Amino acid sequence: MLEIAVFLCGAVVMVIELTGSRILAPYLGTSLVVWTSLIGVILASLSIGYWWGGRLADRRPEARLLARIILISAFATAFVVMIKTFVLGFLQAQSGGLHLTVVSATLLLFAPPSILIGMVSPFAVRLKLQDTRTSGRTAGNLYAISTVGSISGTFLAGFALIPVLGSTNILLLMAAVLVVASLLVERSHTSIKIVTGTVFLILLFLALGYDKKMAAEGFVDVDTPYNRVLVFNGKEKSTGRVVRIMSTGPHAWQSAMYMDDPSELVLPYTRFYRLAKYFAPDMQRLLVLGGGGYSFPKYVLENYVTVHVDVVELDPGITALARDHFGLRDHPRLNIIEEDARTFLNRNVEKYGVILCDTFNSHYAVPFHLTTVETMQRIKASMPPGGVVLINLLSAIEGDRGRFFRALFSTCASTFPRVMAFAVNNPDDPFLWQNIIIAAFVSEAEPLVPSPDLDIAAMLANRLEPPVDSDIPLLTDEFAPVDRYVFSAW
Repeated sequence: MLEIAVFLCGAVVMVIELTGSRILAPYLGTSLVVWTSLIGVILASLSIGYWWGGRLADRRPEARLLARIILISAFATAFVVMIKTFVLGFLQAQSGGLHLTVVSATLLLFAPPSILIGMVSPFAVRLKLQDTRTSGRTAGNLYAISTVGSISGTFLAGFALIPVLGSTNILLLMAAVLVVASLLVERSHTSIKIVTGTVFLILLFLALGYDKKMAAEGFVDVDTPYNRVLVFNGKEKSTGRVVRIMSTGPHAWQSAMYMDDPSELVLPYTRFYRLAKYFAPDMQRLLVLGGGGYSFPKYVLENYVTVHVDVVELDPGITALARDHFGLRDHPRLNIIEEDARTFLNRNVEKYGVILCDTFNSHYAVPFHLTTVETMQRIKASMPPGGVVLINLLSAIEGDRGRFFRALFSTCASTFPRVMAFAVNNPDDPFLWQNIIIAAFVSEAEPLVPSPDLDIAAMLANRLEPPVDSDIPLLTDEFAPVDRYVFSAW
């Protein structure tokens, strides 16, 4: 029974770590900073637990004490559910910088249960130790069992629990599992432990019921294989129209849809994608990297009746939400490819008149491997001589807050003979954090001609002067510090 308890505790700690990324995501994103903090803090917490558990086990090698430690860890895990919204909301409102905020949040939420669970393995070794001649084998066996449990918990969380249950529900389930582990170690106060485990399970079922109720009212909080996604309704300030919103990170809408017209473009940057037809009026094939709520693909299918659209979206959960809540329907001119955009580009042999890159729509999680010279070379190889790629990003234009824009512009310019940029909101404020559209052309010819469309003319008027800074190196697969460029602006 002790070995089973060690296995369960090893599994729980990894489930907590992976689930922690989903708990932090709506407030702090899913960037390298978040993962670094989670891994580092939990490893440090486990180390403290190993040290503390070993010392305590030498003084009081009692199964009853170990069972109590595991039971307390169950309460500490469930307590995260109670305080996570307050802690993350409070820390997000402070001005301590992302690195300090993420480390503080991880320490407050996940260090206590991790320390307590870390105490289990050395304590179990002391309880099993009967002959010093086999002490190495005893310790090795128990730590191996704990590690196998951690491996199992990793795959269980990533492949099954997170996409199905959601973060709050998983923590309550893990608390119940820890109660079971406590019972396996020592069966005193059995009735109390059974009641405690039952309470955690009841809370789990209540939470599941609450999720269903909120979904029925239009608010969806779901963990997909790659993201934590919020879907909810709001009103557009300027018009009062009801809008359905998709968000995968803090301070940003990844997609939006008018409830009274699902194909109309809501977000200003998506309207700039209409430059695709202006720059490539004979466009027949369009490639969109990043599906989200499929706003522009739906617009194309509705308004450009000869254009075939391929959409590369890594996350099948995002596509499912687009089908359920954003009016995405099967269409003979729409092809959805569930794959990483870079992987698709690496093997692609088709030619697209226009490529839209809509994968940089959050300042908390930028996929660096899609910003590099090597990616731009693959994009260029996927277009005919008259092709154009439109890239949406969030950045300022100048100063430290504009380093991502300048780096990406220079990277595009190293591959394409002509590159332009357009500010979505205000081209006259170089330090404003805003959406910027980079347009890179396979042909060297000047593509700009007067447009009778007033909306297109207004977009073209937002053209930016090419950046002149040469202090920022090109982004490559070997070195692309986009996280540093983005986070230094916050």
